[in-house]
Amino acid sequence: MNSTPSPATNHTANDGKGILITGPAMLQLAKLCLEKGNDQVLRVGVRSGGCSGMSYTMDFVPSTEVEEADQIYEYTAADGASFRVICDPKSLLYIYGMQLDFSTELIGGGFNFNNPNANQTCGCGSSFAV
Repeated sequence: MNSTPSPATNHTANDGKGILITGPAMLQLAKLCLEKGNDQVLRVGVRSGGCSGMSYTMDFVPSTEVEEADQIYEYTAADGASFRVICDPKSLLYIYGMQLDFSTELIGGGFNFNNPNANQTCGCGSSFAV
């Protein structure tokens, strides 16, 4: 019997909003969040700089660093593990609708940002221009 692989599933936050996260990225983020502990959240954003003018940022921060204006998105992995992603309103303007993927390839592996708002991206994959 021949079976074709199913297309990658994109996950949105539990409220249907937030950035899209692929299945491989969900698995990796759930694993990292478990290692970091319950009091950590994943902050995703952008800052000025990088090869193309703006660069992506992604780091775990203590949940005490969530600011009032931050958007908070709750994600639940297939195994039931959940984690929170936060993003400041200014960054959200640039990354709304972005897809976060993860690859285990030796070259080009790691987290990859696919941003529909970017009209130019750098070869490094971590900077863009709008």
